[in-house]
Amino acid sequence: SWYLDHLDVPNLVFALLVSSFPALVGVVLGPVISVKSDRHRGRWGRRIPFLLVTTPLAAFGMIGLALTPLLTGWIHGHFPEANATLVALICFGVFWTAFEIATIAASAVFGGLINDVVPKELLGRFYGLFRAVSLIDGILFNYWIMGLVPDHFTLILCSVGVFYGVAFFWVCLKVKEGEYPPPPPRTKSNSGFIAGVKQYIRDCYASPYYLLVFLMMTAASIAFMPVNVFSIPYARHLGVDMDTYGKCLALTFGISLALSYFLGWMADAFHPLRMAIGTMIGYAAVMAYGWWFVHDADSFLVAWVAHGVLSGTYYTSAASLGLRLFPHEKSAQFASAAGVLAAPVSMGLAPAVGTLIDITGDAYGFTFAIGLLLAILALYGSCGVWRHFQKLGGFSNYTAPE
Repeated sequence: SWYLDHLDVPNLVFALLVSSFPALVGVVLGPVISVKSDRHRGRWGRRIPFLLVTTPLAAFGMIGLALTPLLTGWIHGHFPEANATLVALICFGVFWTAFEIATIAASAVFGGLINDVVPKELLGRFYGLFRAVSLIDGILFNYWIMGLVPDHFTLILCSVGVFYGVAFFWVCLKVKEGEYPPPPPRTKSNSGFIAGVKQYIRDCYASPYYLLVFLMMTAASIAFMPVNVFSIPYARHLGVDMDTYGKCLALTFGISLALSYFLGWMADAFHPLRMAIGTMIGYAAVMAYGWWFVHDADSFLVAWVAHGVLSGTYYTSAASLGLRLFPHEKSAQFASAAGVLAAPVSMGLAPAVGTLIDITGDAYGFTFAIGLLLAILALYGSCGVWRHFQKLGGFSNYTAPE
């Protein structure tokens, strides 16, 4: 985000690269990888073989992003008539594509790996601790390193890329998957690409209940997008320097870190559905505050920190929501189906918000207004999910419909 903002690209282009393009990759790649992972049986399990392929590609993409300023200078030196910003965007786009393809493919199976190896009654606490580790990394990065990004962009991203590659390879070597029942046999009626697509649609989209779950999860996830995508341009517009921005982000992560295990425990004790609904009510209140009261750097930072804490609360406490609601043996497939429905909205939302900001003369306050509307939509969907959930056994005897 910093590099694109440094290039001073239009908000529409910024949103297309940061938000819409990853969503497009996800809608194409997610279903294919998730179904293949659910059906795969091999020496290394059904998830880890995919991670072994995506890890080096992701590391390559990240290191390539780090080297983009150097490559841009080198290319522009050989072709001085070329537009420097366009060359930078092309280089950035190539490596960003590699990174997004790898991380989206990995994400499609990583949740399935967790569902396969972590007992259901411990999923919330696992995600709480998992998020705690990521938050510690975020605190260290944003408090001490974020302010150094403008001067040491290449070194910092190269280090992140190497660390990512080593860490994920270590996970692949140390995590052992269990035994899985054989997948449903393929017949002439369900083999082939077209038949597979039809089966995928029947499995995931035939049930009104799962459609409501997808609506709730989609609206909740994209409710955070307007503020997340435009937080750096918004902060710069109000005169917030990157050092202050990084320290406030570290504060957000610190609060989330203190809450992470407690939120995971609450998700296990009270169910992630309850936690998701309660969190979205709080988030709607924060977005209303941001829309009505943010007018300078200080009020923005207050609303932005509260946004970060509440969105982090949702991601921690509702992280296991899909694993608790979807059929166990097809968890990756159903997670990808939720992503397929979310992708068109994600692809269109950020550019639309960016265009709105551009045509209204940098009225970034609309990010809060749109976040509020989406939070209300998520709460509306959760009401329907709640009614169906109770009919399917509720919190004590829930059985996911096949």
